Amino acid sequence: MIPRYTRPEMAAIWSPESKFRIWYEIEAHACDAQAELGVIPKEAAKAVWERGQWEIDRIDEIEREVKHDVIAFLTNLAEYVGPEARFVHQGMTSSDVLDTCFNVQLVKAADLLIKDLEELLVVLKRRAEEHKYTICIGRSHGIHAEPVTFGLKMAQAYAEFDRCLKRMKDARKEVATCAISGAVGTFANIDPYVEEHVAAKLGLEVEPVSTQVIPRDRHAMYFAVLAVIASCMERLAIEVRHLQRTEVLEAEEFFSKGQKGSSAMPHKRNPILSENLTGQARYVRSMCIPAMENVALWHERDISHSSVERYIGPDATVALDFSLARLAGMMDKLVVYPENMLDNMNKLGGLPNSQRVMLALTQAGVSREDAYRLVQANAMKVWESRGALHLLDLLKADEKVTSKVPEAELNELFNMDYHTKHVDTIFRRVFGDA
Repeated sequence: MIPRYTRPEMAAIWSPESKFRIWYEIEAHACDAQAELGVIPKEAAKAVWERGQWEIDRIDEIEREVKHDVIAFLTNLAEYVGPEARFVHQGMTSSDVLDTCFNVQLVKAADLLIKDLEELLVVLKRRAEEHKYTICIGRSHGIHAEPVTFGLKMAQAYAEFDRCLKRMKDARKEVATCAISGAVGTFANIDPYVEEHVAAKLGLEVEPVSTQVIPRDRHAMYFAVLAVIASCMERLAIEVRHLQRTEVLEAEEFFSKGQKGSSAMPHKRNPILSENLTGQARYVRSMCIPAMENVALWHERDISHSSVERYIGPDATVALDFSLARLAGMMDKLVVYPENMLDNMNKLGGLPNSQRVMLALTQAGVSREDAYRLVQANAMKVWESRGALHLLDLLKADEKVTSKVPEAELNELFNMDYHTKHVDTIFRRVFGDA
């Protein structure tokens, strides 16, 4: 976790303090269940809650000797609990603690990411409504295509992140499981009730079949969802980067007073936030493959997954949390230039209306192939003039066109309102009737 790209609330989930607190609660709740079953004395379970303490430095000291983090924690805990500590971890294995803790942390992280997505959606909806009819050129292959509205661009982003929100909620549910099933997961030395009790206390579901570890397909799906969210984030960031290019300048990131864009060129206003988000997306996605590879463990358990999860758990969630907050802030303050959008759309002399003219010719009895050829022949003249000529003027001068489509009808074919007539329908599909 790099402080530059870390927000405190998410970082706290992955702190040693948080981890050991969760370990302690798992062990203490398990003791309560064992006491209910009569496996350990009730006084022992009570002592764990009353005297249970630990010191991170002491745990680290013990681990340097025993080379086992859970044993180091239990040893330090016993130094505070006293003789009753012999009943702690009864019938359990290290993975019961480690895996259940990891899932608790992933659930807590998911809750923050869900909140991030919800806040981003509020911003995107507002910008979509603000620019619902702000007309601009749509581009395919980076080339002018037909008119859209900037509000539709924002509505598309909203719909995409709304799907991300649903995926994140599903990923949270899938990873919210608990395993307290002992060595190789058979419950040979611990009653399944203990697992049920701990799961209920931690807000988790029991893992149906845990072997000695919680199956990593759950985690693979979780990190795959993070990767998809990162890709959606990059898609919107790239759109901003393209729109901010000097030759386009239809929108740009907010540039605050006193901000500097370049150490060498004082005139620069660079899209640093969206470029940063592209890099963050690459980083988050990079953690998806190790999560997939963690699924294939040997037999009932090995620890090849352990080391990589110590990285990707905190790093992926911290990076995505920071990035979603940055994206929401960027889109909230994004400066939009409707005049530039209109100027850009008009640069190529009416070419965005070519399909409409072609369809009018087909309606008038011209074959599609001939209609395409007639419109393209005139359109290429506009291209070659770099917009000095206008498609409508050329079509009016082409008898092969006007013999089929009268001049008055040709004029109407260049009405921009035609392209926005279904914006309301699309908005209802995305945002509902409200």
